[in-house]
Amino acid sequence: MTRPARPAPQWLLYLTGGVLSAVVDVGLLQLLLSGGCPLALATAGGFLAGLLLNFTFHARYTFGTSYSGATLARYLCVVAANYLLTLACVGAADSLLHLAVLGKLASLPLVAASGFLLGKHWVFR
Repeated sequence: MTRPARPAPQWLLYLTGGVLSAVVDVGLLQLLLSGGCPLALATAGGFLAGLLLNFTFHARYTFGTSYSGATLARYLCVVAANYLLTLACVGAADSLLHLAVLGKLASLPLVAASGFLLGKHWVFR
């Protein structure tokens, strides 16, 4: 007798949503650039598409909740806080080690962890 498949852990769904969002962000950026779109517009388009996918993916699949304007506002607060955290990590690594990219890499798990925890306990509650 076979046992029913267990659902994926919530943190794995969170990471999946992040990877999909990054693929959409970078993919749309490249697509728009190859179509002659100006860099600033292509960058903004990719970022916004990835951001919207990330929000809806996490609301629907990761946290299984409906969303509202208040949910979106809380989500955007987390995005802003994680951006500031990234800037702090990059700035510190550049200042101390002259390796900004090391700060960016160090920020990735911190941003993922804070995004997941704040998403679970505040944004999509």
